[in-house]
Amino acid sequence: MGITGVLKVAALCDARGIDLSLHCAPQISAHVGTAVWHLRHLEYFHDHVRIEGLAFDGTIDPEPDGLLRPDRTAPGHGLTVKHADLEQYRVA
Repeated sequence: MGITGVLKVAALCDARGIDLSLHCAPQISAHVGTAVWHLRHLEYFHDHVRIEGLAFDGTIDPEPDGLLRPDRTAPGHGLTVKHADLEQYRVA
């Protein structure tokens, strides 16, 4: 769906008075979620976080209060692909 798609769905939810929950890819969802005032949940599965940490630099760790605070100084979603670390998973 992408970031633009999420924002479109968020606008539809807002128009109907419905809170939005984001699922999967918590590192990307956390960033787009900061633009959604009526965000209720951000799904944060250990396995997604583990895989994202293997694949990207710039991942967000939860604060002691459980909140995710994206780095607002980093451009875009703040993630950088770890190409060298992912090379071992290349199929072809």
